[in-house]
Amino acid sequence: MTTEQALYKYCLRLGDNALIQSYRLSEWCSNAPILEEDLALTNFALDMIGRAQLLLTYAAAVEGMGKTDDDLAYRRGERQFMNTLITELPNGDFAYTMTRLFFTSVYEYYYFTELQNSADDTLKAIAAKTLKEVKYHKAHATDWMLRLGGGTEESNKRAQTAINALWIYTGELFETDRTEALLQDMNIAVDMPPVKAKWNTYVQEVLLEAGLSVPAVDYMQTGGRNGVHTENLGHILSEMQYLQRAYPDATW
Repeated sequence: MTTEQALYKYCLRLGDNALIQSYRLSEWCSNAPILEEDLALTNFALDMIGRAQLLLTYAAAVEGMGKTDDDLAYRRGERQFMNTLITELPNGDFAYTMTRLFFTSVYEYYYFTELQNSADDTLKAIAAKTLKEVKYHKAHATDWMLRLGGGTEESNKRAQTAINALWIYTGELFETDRTEALLQDMNIAVDMPPVKAKWNTYVQEVLLEAGLSVPAVDYMQTGGRNGVHTENLGHILSEMQYLQRAYPDATW
């Protein structure tokens, strides 16, 4: 694997995570329980799609095949997407969505903090921009975990149910393979053990304060980063890519 191939794959993974989670959060537009939350989740989705555009544009440039960010977003098949499985799962109820946002935003906060030190100037710049947005995502999701866990018996139950369901998807966030290893040797990619340690500490502290618990499980779901997905991604792409698939090369 060349450096260019590894960097292309690395950018796709980061870009696809942002793109697919953006899609999921956008489904809350006009459906959130209160107006403030409707606006917040929609804005988070916009933050993520902006991040996805930057990363997919850079991936296309690294590949050097004349593609654009739109080509990578709308003209790849399911097995060519490299997002983690947690990002493509259905929204479920509000507690489920907030729990997922909590897990992923805490991860992204520590991840992009480290990526700011990348030897790749483009990734460093994207990380700095992303971190400004992710700080708010993390704070917002943390506040909701405390409110749900420390609220009513029903809200606590729903939050714990979401934690139990989503926990087995969190391990994939911290996986490292040949792609990351090659780029880590060049000080381009993030070293994952410190990120995982900080994530674990923060998540456990918040859940303890919220009266929620970490599931006692060892098994973790995986595969998304290598193109093996749940059936949910196919449903997402059938909607997201419809126009480009139905009318290739259409212009306005």
